[in-house]
Amino acid sequence: MAGKKAKSPKSSTVRSSSDAKAKTKAIDKAKAIAPDVPARIGQTPETDLRGLPDVFGRLIEDHDRHRALLAMIEATDRKGDDRARLFQELVLELKSHAAAEEQALWSTVLRNPETTEFARHAVAEHKDIDKMLDDLAARDMGSKKWMERFAALKHEYLHHIAEEEQEQFVASEAILTDADRKYMRTVFNRRKKAEKEAAELQPKLKVEDIA
Repeated sequence: MAGKKAKSPKSSTVRSSSDAKAKTKAIDKAKAIAPDVPARIGQTPETDLRGLPDVFGRLIEDHDRHRALLAMIEATDRKGDDRARLFQELVLELKSHAAAEEQALWSTVLRNPETTEFARHAVAEHKDIDKMLDDLAARDMGSKKWMERFAALKHEYLHHIAEEEQEQFVASEAILTDADRKYMRTVFNRRKKAEKEAAELQPKLKVEDIA
């Protein structure tokens, strides 16, 4: 992306502060589900998009919330109720986020030849992650095997959102205007709310695991 200006020390400081506030806000939303469970998300992929008042800043806010939910589920005791509450929230979050993201962002990005493949890749991974969620919802959440499958989901999702933040969003940003991105944020927020209200757990074992 040509023509980007070098950041001044002052602008870098402001961005760093905005970045930290956005991340803290996202983690706090996840913590509200189970306040006593630690939410250690560790290092996140470097991005200049976190905290921006556009669709990309909003999507990354969700990603940080999802990172926190994944870390919290991993830290739960299988005998407690926190795991079930957190997993239900994760399912509703990921399903509604993916659907709203496809409608607000990828439906437009798909139409541009420069970014069609990025959009197709992101949407295909949404479908794979959805199947993994449904498979986990159909299994015994208190078993060691469940946590092994959950670890596979966590790995897949973290890879997916890192790829979005560092590659797919960057390519998409280059073809969109400021007005596009701000409008897409409004669309995303509206669709996310509606999709989350309609989302539900759909227990379904993966076909390859049934045989």
